[in-house]
Amino acid sequence: MENVTPNAAIAAHIKPPSVYQLYGMPWYYFAIFGVAVLIATYLGLLPKGMIGAFPLMIVIGAIFNEIGDKTPFINTFLGGGAIVVIFGSAALATYELLPKDALSTMDVFMKDGGFLDFYIASLITGSIMGMNRQLLIKAAFRYLPVILGAVALALSLGTLVGYLTGYGTQKTLFFVAIPIMGGGMGAGAVPMAKIFGEGLGQDPAVILSLMVPAVAMGNALSIVLGGLLDRLGKIKKSICGDGQLMPLNDNDANEESENFNTFKILRDKLVLTQLGTGLLIATTFFSVGALINYCLPAIHGYAWMILAVAMVKVFGLLPQKFEICCYQWFQFVMSNLTSVLLVGIGVAYTNLNAVGSAFSGQYMLLVAVTVFGGLIGAGLIGKLVGFFPIEAAITGGLCMSNMGGTGDVAVLSAAKRMELMPFAQISSRIGGAFMLILASVVMRIAT
Repeated sequence: MENVTPNAAIAAHIKPPSVYQLYGMPWYYFAIFGVAVLIATYLGLLPKGMIGAFPLMIVIGAIFNEIGDKTPFINTFLGGGAIVVIFGSAALATYELLPKDALSTMDVFMKDGGFLDFYIASLITGSIMGMNRQLLIKAAFRYLPVILGAVALALSLGTLVGYLTGYGTQKTLFFVAIPIMGGGMGAGAVPMAKIFGEGLGQDPAVILSLMVPAVAMGNALSIVLGGLLDRLGKIKKSICGDGQLMPLNDNDANEESENFNTFKILRDKLVLTQLGTGLLIATTFFSVGALINYCLPAIHGYAWMILAVAMVKVFGLLPQKFEICCYQWFQFVMSNLTSVLLVGIGVAYTNLNAVGSAFSGQYMLLVAVTVFGGLIGAGLIGKLVGFFPIEAAITGGLCMSNMGGTGDVAVLSAAKRMELMPFAQISSRIGGAFMLILASVVMRIAT
């Protein structure tokens, strides 16, 4: 009699789904759960906090993500589900198509509830711990020139076009180009408005109102371009690393091949307790970043967290089994909670009125030129230092011109390259801090 292992017996009875699936279940089950959640939402029965936010955000995210992934042109050129989830959710919030209490719950969950921090901490820790050590070492020392190349070309092209179109060189630089490349709102446009307000003798609130449309439109364009770069990478394989920032040479690959192959085999064997261990390690590294930031506040806590995780990985300070725990937790969060987070980005951080208020041919041209300048600058310098141009353009360019941490998630989701989150965060945090310094220097020169 033929011996059949339990796993083989189970696999033999598992058949491919014969009905349409949504969020891992047949559509009619999802429909029942979704209707129940929406009825409870509109009747105001869902409580505040996580238990009220999660089911609604899962339902909205799954529906919009499916629409985006199945809609021609959007799924091919505009990032698919990610962009539909963000802007569909933003429309629900902007036009108050959901009850105010539900919108407030999601807003608080994202901001005061710290869900964005939780998600990014999980991705940073797991993606770094899952990287090839030699790749991490080589990429780290070549990344700063990529950011500088992106900033230099973005500001140069933006101000040049501002001069040629009559918008004004200084006005373009202060209120369009620098804010777009500045790392988002909270850590970018808001402190920049204070810097420029003091230098120009104007109310920072007025200056911020001039910056917001540029930041919002730059973020939207960056998301779209993330999807287009993913498409370009599928066509031109020679400039694409499929989510890997740079290739390894034969010596480096051979040096780690045995250990890394073992790692890849082990990390595919899911053990439920490993998820809990990965959760603990990820949130602990976030705490470490916060502690260092408390002592050295000049650099964002995310940047310190990245450095801490990278040092632990480079010097092998964690046993490999714990690295695997972090990687599996990262995979769980990315697979199940990305659409949830994108809903939160749309509701809490994307104001369609701010984007719409700035719509003019001249203004859109300035935003587009700035974003494209960052993309091209990062791609060219990335090529020179040995990176794949597509990945360099996404992380060093688009993750500078997007809206900080939320923009990083949206761009990488549209580009289908979530594993590049550590480098995206370097752009947003360290690159954003550099832009604040540059803004101060430019203001002093100009005044």
